[in-house]
Amino acid sequence: MSDFQSKKVRKKHQRRTRAHWRVRARVNGTTERPRLSVFKSLRFIYAQVIDDARGVTLAHASSREADIRSGLEASAGSREAAKAVGAAVAERAMAEGIEKVVFDRGGYQYHGRVKELAEAAREQGLQF
Repeated sequence: MSDFQSKKVRKKHQRRTRAHWRVRARVNGTTERPRLSVFKSLRFIYAQVIDDARGVTLAHASSREADIRSGLEASAGSREAAKAVGAAVAERAMAEGIEKVVFDRGGYQYHGRVKELAEAAREQGLQF
């Protein structure tokens, strides 16, 4: 990787990190309304429902899980995978008695895979 490319990648990562901290300064999960946090890599997408007051993860789902990957025709990093993860995390949260969450997009733009995950979670009944 050339010096220019590494600087570009580093700058992009720094931008996302700053955006994430801006979002986290305002978005905080409580016991009544936990935080739905999203993380995406190039290969997978992850979602967690977190109670920040207690520091506990209440529900989670990722495209690395075998049951989610088996139902996909596309790769585990696709928009289809994001929909499956959103539906799975919403079902698991509803099973725990959680109906309302705050959405933490993790510094990513609300576009593409992040948007698909959020819409799938809403379709399953989560409110945010």
